[in-house]
Amino acid sequence: MGPALQSRRMSFAEAVTNTAVGYVLAVGLQLALFPVFALPSRLGDALVLGAAFTCASVGRSYVVRRLFERWCHAGP
Repeated sequence: MGPALQSRRMSFAEAVTNTAVGYVLAVGLQLALFPVFALPSRLGDALVLGAAFTCASVGRSYVVRRLFERWCHAGP
């Protein structure tokens, strides 16, 4: 018996968890690094910008995961 497939629901949960961690990291990095590049570093802006990239990342992670599931478990 081969490895169990990850359900679509669990794929989505994994993608959301992974990106939530990335979101916190991204906001922190924006606040720390923007001033180095003479960019304004405001918490509200960092939260909104981080949210936009997070939404894109969740979708991307989910699609890539589902493609890999399909490719890895497609017959020869």
